[in-house]
Amino acid sequence: MLEPRSVWAEAFSWQPGANRRVLPSTIAFGAFATFIYLLYRYRYPNLILEVGPHEVAGVLLSLLLVFRTNAGYERWWEGRKLWGGIVNQARNLALMGLAHGPADERWREQLIRWTAAFAWTAKARLRGETVVPELVALLGEKETARVQAGEHMPLCVALRIDELLRQACQGENGLDRFAFLQAERERAGLIDHLGGCERIRSTPLASVYSVTIRRFILFYLATLPFALLHKFDVEWLAPVVTVLVAHPVLVLDQLGIELQQPFDRRSLNHLPLEDICRNIEKNLLALFQQMSHGAYSAAESDGEASDVVA
Repeated sequence: MLEPRSVWAEAFSWQPGANRRVLPSTIAFGAFATFIYLLYRYRYPNLILEVGPHEVAGVLLSLLLVFRTNAGYERWWEGRKLWGGIVNQARNLALMGLAHGPADERWREQLIRWTAAFAWTAKARLRGETVVPELVALLGEKETARVQAGEHMPLCVALRIDELLRQACQGENGLDRFAFLQAERERAGLIDHLGGCERIRSTPLASVYSVTIRRFILFYLATLPFALLHKFDVEWLAPVVTVLVAHPVLVLDQLGIELQQPFDRRSLNHLPLEDICRNIEKNLLALFQQMSHGAYSAAESDGEASDVVA
């Protein structure tokens, strides 16, 4: 759980933020406003516009930016919910296999490791990675090479999970038909959640929306200095106010862009997929070890009870 931070701690944090990315554009608008002020001050004293249209346009621009930021956040939050589904489906599949699957230790370990491998390959798929070094510790070099040779690595892993489930269903003292269907449903859920993530990655917000808003921003900020020149007794405040207006407008615009791609590492607030995958792997392996130890303890207890009865 994240500890709450004070306003001052977050305001002056050194973590990379949208402020850094919009700084060049902010400086550019400030320099342009300074140039307009110098022209007005020393050469063209009638270089002014009425501020009324900018007041109305500012309200419209703020609404557009809010709508766009909300749309980007919805995509980010949907991506997080889909990965929450992957976490839950992986746990359910592991529990189903350990609780109802065959007692073969090798089969159980293989199911756990391949289920954890699905998360790592899903992360690689969404980030366009073709090499997944984390698979070596889970599957070994030979299986890792085979998975990485596939065009769609998560599907290769899902196919292997399906093979393990069919082996358990066909073997003696393995999965019954109902448990097999339930496990298959959990495995299919992994593919469904990955498909939702791929939809987000491959379908950004309509470019015409972004282009229109940025043209509106450019026109608004470029003409703002003309409307501010005669609004202050101290005329050099016009460039300063232009910078103060441009900065939050550009930051909100950048936030909408950053939130569109929750899986891209270049995004400022991309989802921590490495941490999520690592937690899935750690949880599943710990569950397997606990179940193995518990089974041994239970068998030992049964043996001791038999000795007492005898």
